[in-house]
Amino acid sequence: MSTTGYNSQNGAGGQPYANGPSQNPLLVPPSGAGYNIGTQPLYSNQMPAKAPLSTGPGPYNPGSYQMTPPVSSYQGPGQASLTRPPMGPVQPAPFRPAGPMAPQSQNSTPPPMPSAAPYAPQPTWPYGAPPVSVSSPPVPTMGNHVTPVPGPVPNRHSPSPYGAGHTPPLHHGASLPPGPVSLPASSATSSYTYQGAGQVPTPGEASQINSFDHLEMGTKGMVGPPPPQTGLAGRPTGQSYPSLPPGYANMVPSASPLQSPKPPYSPAHQPYQQPQANPAQLSPSLAALSLQSQSPETLRAVNLLQERNILPPGPVTPPTPCLPQDLQKLNCNPEVFRSTLANIPQTQSLLNKAKLPLGLLLHPFKDLSQLPVVTSSTIVRCRSCRTYINPFVSFLDQRRWKCNLCYRVNDVPEEFMYNPVSRSYGEPHKRPEVQNPTIEFIAPSEYMLRPPQPAVYLFVLDVSHNAVETGYLDVVCQSLLDNLSSLPGDTRTKIGFITFDSTIHFYNLQEGLSQPQMLIVSDIDDIFIPTPDSLLVNLNDCKELVQDLLKGLPQMFNKTMETQSALGPALQAAFKLLSPTGGRASIFQTQLPTLGVGALKSREDPNQRASLKDIQHLSPATDFYKKLALDCSGQQVAVDLFLLSGQYCDLASLGCISRYSAGSVYYYPSYHHQHNLAEVERFQKDLKRYLTRKIGFEAVMRIRCTKGLSIHTFHGNFFVRSTDLLSLPNVNPDAGFAVQMSIEENLMDLQAVSFQAALLYTSSKGERRIRVHTMCLPVVNSMADIFAGADVQAITGLLASMAVDRSVSASLSDARDALTNAAVDSLTAYRSSVLTIQQPGLLAPSCLRLFPLYILALLKQKAFRTGTSTRLDDRVFAMFQLKYQPLSYLVLMIHPALYRVDDLTDEGALNINERTVPQPKVLQLSVEKLNREGAFLMDAGSVMLLWMGRNCNPSFLSQVLGVPSYAAVPQNMNQLPELDTAESVRTRAFVGWLREQRPFFPVLHIVREESPLKAAFMQNMVEDRTESALSYYEYLLHLQQQTSK
Repeated sequence: MSTTGYNSQNGAGGQPYANGPSQNPLLVPPSGAGYNIGTQPLYSNQMPAKAPLSTGPGPYNPGSYQMTPPVSSYQGPGQASLTRPPMGPVQPAPFRPAGPMAPQSQNSTPPPMPSAAPYAPQPTWPYGAPPVSVSSPPVPTMGNHVTPVPGPVPNRHSPSPYGAGHTPPLHHGASLPPGPVSLPASSATSSYTYQGAGQVPTPGEASQINSFDHLEMGTKGMVGPPPPQTGLAGRPTGQSYPSLPPGYANMVPSASPLQSPKPPYSPAHQPYQQPQANPAQLSPSLAALSLQSQSPETLRAVNLLQERNILPPGPVTPPTPCLPQDLQKLNCNPEVFRSTLANIPQTQSLLNKAKLPLGLLLHPFKDLSQLPVVTSSTIVRCRSCRTYINPFVSFLDQRRWKCNLCYRVNDVPEEFMYNPVSRSYGEPHKRPEVQNPTIEFIAPSEYMLRPPQPAVYLFVLDVSHNAVETGYLDVVCQSLLDNLSSLPGDTRTKIGFITFDSTIHFYNLQEGLSQPQMLIVSDIDDIFIPTPDSLLVNLNDCKELVQDLLKGLPQMFNKTMETQSALGPALQAAFKLLSPTGGRASIFQTQLPTLGVGALKSREDPNQRASLKDIQHLSPATDFYKKLALDCSGQQVAVDLFLLSGQYCDLASLGCISRYSAGSVYYYPSYHHQHNLAEVERFQKDLKRYLTRKIGFEAVMRIRCTKGLSIHTFHGNFFVRSTDLLSLPNVNPDAGFAVQMSIEENLMDLQAVSFQAALLYTSSKGERRIRVHTMCLPVVNSMADIFAGADVQAITGLLASMAVDRSVSASLSDARDALTNAAVDSLTAYRSSVLTIQQPGLLAPSCLRLFPLYILALLKQKAFRTGTSTRLDDRVFAMFQLKYQPLSYLVLMIHPALYRVDDLTDEGALNINERTVPQPKVLQLSVEKLNREGAFLMDAGSVMLLWMGRNCNPSFLSQVLGVPSYAAVPQNMNQLPELDTAESVRTRAFVGWLREQRPFFPVLHIVREESPLKAAFMQNMVEDRTESALSYYEYLLHLQQQTSK
C-alpha cells in the first residue's frame, strides 16, 4: 500500500504551506506501486504575478499610503517586518521566503479495481506528511502585487526549497520606512465590552491594504529594546487563570488609569507568585495523566459487526483534551476551533503509525452570543513570532511573560498592568486577553495603510429571456427593497447595479436625477465604465433612485427575447467598477454563458450521470474565471454567485470566480417562481440572511502553531497570499476553513502545544478589528492516548475536503478508494497497536465507532456516489459545500438525522424561551426503521423531508397536517400549518428548533410514498444496499476482510 504524499488543491493552486521550518524537497519518500496520485494544478496556464492595478479616479488612492522597503526585526518564518522605537541601529533579520513551492509529482494511474472488490485498497493518505516534489520545476505563485525584494535567507533545520539565491517576494506598497521609527506615545486608556447576541460585531468595511503581512503582523506593543532571547528549552504551556467576572458588559473606558495609582513595587524584575499552578510546571501531572484511566469509555473496543445501535441519543460531542481542568475551561469553543486529534502525538512517526489525519477545522467569523471586545492602544504580542497574548502564556513575574508558541520571554507593557475589569493594578494575568480564548481587538491605525473604505455592494443581474422566465428578478428586487436599510454599513455605504444579456447595462443613479438612467455597452470585447463616478452611489443620498430602479427593473425586461448571456464581460465590468475601493459583487446567473470571454459549452452527457466509471469534467473548462478571481482578490473584491437554473451551467468552471475570491456559491436547481415554490421560499430566506448578516471586508487570516508543528495545506474559499496568510476580500459568518498539519520536529520536551488563528478585518462601521482564537492541546506519547483523542466528526470533515481535491486532481474512484483506506488503516492501527487482547470481529475504539458509517455515508453522498443518477452541477456543488461549509453544517449533509415524529411527547423535552421542544431519539438510516403507520422527519442540513407511511396515524394527519386522510395530503406541500393542537405545537416547535441550529433556511418537504421526492429520501438511507453500493453491514464485512490481511 502506498505511503507517498498527498497534496491538496486549495486557494492558491495546490501549493504546500509551512508554518514552521520548510519541507526538504530532497527527502522524498519512495514511490509506491502506482498509487501515488499527486495533485497537479487545475490549470495549465499559471497566472504570472501582475503589476498593481491603476485605481483610476476613485476616492481612495492607495498610492499615497505606500512606503519604502522595510528593515525587518522579525526572526520568525514567513511573516512581516516590524519596526521599533529608536534604540540604536536596527539590524535586518532573516525573512522567510514566501515564494512558490515545487508541485508534487504525477505518477501513473492506478490499476483498475477487480469487480469482486468494490472497495479495493488503493491510494492512501500519509496524514501530516507535507507534499514534496520529485522532479517537477517550480510553479510561479499566482499572487497579485508581488515585487521581489532582496533579503537574507534564514537558517533552518531543514534546507530551504528556494535555495540560497532566491529571495522572498514582498507585496507592492507593503513596506514601512527604513531605520528606526518613533511610535506614538501609548495611551493609557483601555476599555472592554462583551458583545452579546444583539451586539454581534457589525459587518465590515475595509481599507485597501497592499501589505497584508505588515498589517497582520502589526507594530504596536513594541515598546523598548528587545529583551535577551532565552533558550527554547522551556515548555510551551501557559498559565491557567480564574474565569472572567461577568460584570464588564458595557464598561465606560477609564480615563488615564495609570496616572493615579503608583506601582507598589520597583520596576526591576521580582519573583512573582502565580495565583494558580503554572502549566509550565505541569509536566508531572500531565505525564501521569493517561486517557486510558481518565476516559476508559473512549477506548472501549466495539465490535461493529455485533453492535448495531451505535448512534448516540443526542449530538456527537468532541473529545475533551487531556488537560488540567483550569486550562481546559479556558480552551476555545470546539464549534469555532477544533483539531482532528485532541491529543497531539510527540513525533511524526507516531502520527504515521496511528494512521489518523492531523488537521484543524475553523469557523473563525461565527456569530457568537458572547464576544469580549478590547479597545486598547496597546495590543500585546510576542516580539518574535507575533502571537497575540492569550490564556496559555506563562507569566514569569509581573513584568515578563513567555510566549506559548515560540517560548520567547517578552516584557509586559505598562498599560497592560492595569485591569479595567477589576480596576486594579499589577495583575496582568487577570486581563481579559488572558482570560478568554476568543477575543476581538479594536485595532489601532498601525493595522491599516489607508483610510477605511466604505461598504460597497454591487448587484450583477442576468436579464436574458431564460432569467425573466424563472421569475427570480421579482424576488431579488423585492428582497432588496425590504432590506435596503438593513444592509451592513454606515453613512458612506455605496451601492450599484449592472444587468446583462448579450450586452452590459449600467445604471446612473447620480443624486439630482429624476429617475435612473440606463447606459448600454454593446462592445463586450472591450468593456469600459461609461461614467465611473455615478454608477456606485451613496445609498443614503440616492435611496429614492435606488428604490425606483428596484421597483421598475422586473418589468423593464418582461418582453425581452434575448437569449444570450455575456457573463464574462459582465464580471469584467464589475471588477473594473469595484477595483478603486474593493467591495462585494453579487452575481445572479440562470444559464450557461454563451458570449464573450468566459463563454462555455455544455460538457455534460446525461447518459453518463449514473455511470459506474470515473466522472469527467469536474475541473474547469477554462482558467478565465480563476484568473479573474485572483485579480479580484488583489483589489479586495469578493464575488458571490447565485446560480438559479434547471439546466447545466458548468458550475465547475463558474464556481472558480467565488472560490478564489473568498466568495460563496448558492445553487437553486430547477428554480421557477410557479413550478418550484419550495426553492422560491429557500431563495427568499437565504437572500434575506445574505443581505443582512454581518460581513468583514478586506480580511486576512493567519494560523500560527507551536514550534515543531507546520501547516502544509489549506481548504476553503480564499487565495493564499504568502505561505501561511489567507487573503479574504470578504469574510462571512457562514464560512468554514480546514488545514492539514504535520509534525516537523519531535515534541518530546513539550507537555502541550498551542494553535492560534488571527482574523484581521474591517467592519462596516469603519473599525479595523482583529478576532483571535487560541486552542491548547496536550502532547502524548502513546497510541492509546492518540486514539482516545480522535474526533470522528472532525476527521471525517477533513477527509471529505481531501477527497474533493483528489477527485479533481486524480479521479473520483481514486478519492473513493482513499476514503475507504482511511478507515481500513486506522482500524488496523488500533487493532495492532492499542488492543491488548485480540478478539474476532471488526473492532473499533468507542470514539471511532461511527467512522466506518460516516465514510460509507460520504461514498453515497452526491459528491462521491457512482451508479446513481447525479447531475454534474449537483455533484460539483456538493463538492463545493464539503470544502467551505463549517463542520457543524457539514455533518448533517454527510449523515442526516432521522426522527419519528408522529408520537412526540414532552418526556425529556427541552424548555427554551418558555417553549417545550420534544427530543425524539435519532434513528438509524435504514428502511427497517420506517413503518407505514408512522411519520418520519429526516434532517439533511439544507433540506428536511417529512415522510409519511400510507397508513399513517389519522390523528397525526388531522392534528398536525390539517387533512382528513392520507389521500388528502397535497403533492407539493412544504409547510406545516399552524393548528391549535398540542401535536401541532410540539411538531412545529421541534422543526423550528432544528432550523434554529443553522443560519440558512432548510426547506421542509412533505413526502408521500408515491411522491417523486421519495427517491431523494431513500437515497439518504445510507445503511441500506443499492444497486451500485454496499449496505452498511456489507461494508463492515469488507473492512474486516481488509484489516485482516
